[in-house]
Amino acid sequence: MKATILFASCLLMIFFLSCRKETTPKPRGYFRIAFPPKSYKPLDKSLPYTFQVPSYSITTADLLNPAEKAWITLEIPANHAQIHISYKKIDHNNLGELIEESRSLVYKHSAKASAIDEQVFVHQANKAYGMLYTLKGNAASPMQFYLTDSVHHFLRGALYIKEVPNYDSL
Repeated sequence: MKATILFASCLLMIFFLSCRKETTPKPRGYFRIAFPPKSYKPLDKSLPYTFQVPSYSITTADLLNPAEKAWITLEIPANHAQIHISYKKIDHNNLGELIEESRSLVYKHSAKASAIDEQVFVHQANKAYGMLYTLKGNAASPMQFYLTDSVHHFLRGALYIKEVPNYDSL
């Protein structure tokens, strides 16, 4: 009899003590970036290239290189982001030099980047070729690219976010 009372009381103590809820701290979170509804507008027609840009973006001439009329900065003010776009004509078979210059500009970020992923772009029907570089880590530019038709045109772009880089929040 004493053994069953002792067993029952131990079982009740275990039941009540084991139901205590342990709390663990939540990890630090970041705000979600909310983009406005998708709508696009054409780029300025005076440039030697064209594509659609978001309607909430602002396109300005590149302030660092005002002599280059085809170099622009595409700014997204709500996200504190800029895409610097440069354009060069391919002449005297300098495509290799332009590709190497683009690659070296990307790999200047390797001091802060933990990894650099390269993704090749090929569109045979339009004869368009390129490379997309994704930089991981606290690099100043998380993404860069170039596009070319390999005969006449070479377009390069680099995304910059105007805040202190923190890879977890990009």
